[in-house]
This record gives sequence, C-alpha cells and structure tokens, in this order.
Amino acid sequence: MQPEDKWKANMEKVAFMKQFPGLLGNWESLTGKTVEAVIMLKGKQGAATIVFSDGTFTIAPPIGAEPYELGEALAVARTFLEPKHRTAYVEYDRLLKKDKETLRAARLEKIIGAIENNLEQIPELKERLKALVKEWK
Repeated sequence: MQPEDKWKANMEKVAFMKQFPGLLGNWESLTGKTVEAVIMLKGKQGAATIVFSDGTFTIAPPIGAEPYELGEALAVARTFLEPKHRTAYVEYDRLLKKDKETLRAARLEKIIGAIENNLEQIPELKERLKALVKEWK
C-alpha cells in the first residue's frame, strides 16, 4: 500500500461528507425550516450542528465547514439524521472504515520502510528487533 492511498481514502471521505444528503450551505435555504435539535460541536468554539425536522442540517457558523467539523456533525446528529439518510450513513461508515484501514496500512508501511532504510546504518537495530519479537512471544 502506498502512502498516497491513505490520502486518497481521506479525500474520498471528505468529498462524500461535503455532498452528504440534507447538508445545507447557505442561510436562505433555512427559511421555513423547523429546528429539531441544536448540538454544540466540541471541535470548534461556538460551532453547532442544527438539525431540521425534514432531515436537513447545517453547521453554524454556516457551511464552509472543515472536514473535522463535518465528521463531528455527522456523528453527533446521527440519531436525528440516520433515519432520514440511512443509505448515506451506510456509505459514510464504509468510507470511514476505509480511511481508518488505509491509515493503519500507511503507518505500517512507514514503520517497515524506516526499519529497512536504517538497518545498514544502525546494525544494532536488527538485534533490538529480534529481542522485541522474543518479548512478544
């Protein structure tokens, strides 16, 4: 797995979040909406997810939200939004899992690469790795 796979998986997840069904991006689109819940976000002071009774939602301050805000908004408002956007949450969960798996794989590749690139310059590294493997058994 290449490190860019992690980047691509994250970009795919972010692109999906920005197009999540029901996400409203301007104040005009809120006209006539009935607020079902306002949930404060921990990630940014003063930010909140506003969920409307028709399954739409926005993030205040208004969209232009960072990916971490969108991710938190989808998590904290899930109980309100998932019944109206089940298939979107199935896809989001798939992308979230893919992102986590590629992060894990990228970390593994980085560690293995670091070991391989340093074995020649640090001969005691090989012996230290052998000792660690024995400890783990």
